[in-house]
Amino acid sequence: MLFVPCVWKVQLLRWVNRIINTMMRVEYALAMELSRQDLRLTTTVVVTVFAIIFLVVNAVGKNSVMLNDYSAVFYCAVICIGIQWLAWIPASIKKTERYYDLTGGLTYLTVVVFSLWAGSQSEPPSLRELIVSLLVVIWALRLSSFLYFRIHRTGKDGRFDRLKTSPTRFLVPWTLQGLWVFLTMIVVIVINTQADSAPALGIWDGIGLAIWTLGFGIEALADYQKTVFNSKSIHQGKWIESGLWSYSRHPNYFGEILLWTGIAFFGISCFTGLERVAWISPIFIYILLMKISGTPILDKRALDKWGDDLEYQKYRDNTPALIPKLSRK
Repeated sequence: MLFVPCVWKVQLLRWVNRIINTMMRVEYALAMELSRQDLRLTTTVVVTVFAIIFLVVNAVGKNSVMLNDYSAVFYCAVICIGIQWLAWIPASIKKTERYYDLTGGLTYLTVVVFSLWAGSQSEPPSLRELIVSLLVVIWALRLSSFLYFRIHRTGKDGRFDRLKTSPTRFLVPWTLQGLWVFLTMIVVIVINTQADSAPALGIWDGIGLAIWTLGFGIEALADYQKTVFNSKSIHQGKWIESGLWSYSRHPNYFGEILLWTGIAFFGISCFTGLERVAWISPIFIYILLMKISGTPILDKRALDKWGDDLEYQKYRDNTPALIPKLSRK
């Protein structure tokens, strides 16, 4: 009589073991499939980024200072990607994005210094080179420090929640940041590394400086207004529609696009031939912010949070996404 219960116990343990083994195999298969998807995604991004960089370097680097048979523009591209990949290693291990924006700022500063040094191998930096380099340094220090302290206040950046769980997938934003730095700075890189003497400053440079100043002011003020708004407990869970944000839903992005457009103006009097390809800089920024990683993500989050709120619908309908309207109702 004792034998029968023992048989059932053994059989039950076998069934449980089979179920556990099946679940483990399914989980392993799912993990492998996700891993393969991550690898395909990352490979596609890396190959695409390298192809874009290759085409741009070969287009704008014809008149660049040569260092060991390679253009200084090429070395700048290597620096942009190299710093991001080095930073990705500890970031992927710790699964953190806390130093992502700070690394971007460091990359801008490194490229500025290197490009000025590379250009000085041909002749001392011109006033134009010093001005555009200073503008990038001012912008990079302000924005990278602002984003760094913001993420430390909030604890995380929601854009990375799904990306940082996989080291392979996490390489994507770091690679894209390398491309971002290279393409946004390409006008400055070309100006700083030209082997030939550039003409003196002229009207186009003055217009560029004015546009940069306006864009920088708009971006800095918009960031400040939103920071102050979010710091008040009465605004918790609310959207901002005061100050510059009453004229545009993304005034900081408008300022960002405007300031890089201003820097592009500095190349008008000194670019020749395919060097003009460098003017893709503000176009790239517009496409990235308005079509890929900027407003599409933020607008979706806003709609998820406040899409049913009639007041938000009114704000969204009456306020342009980017270019500020000249009057408010």
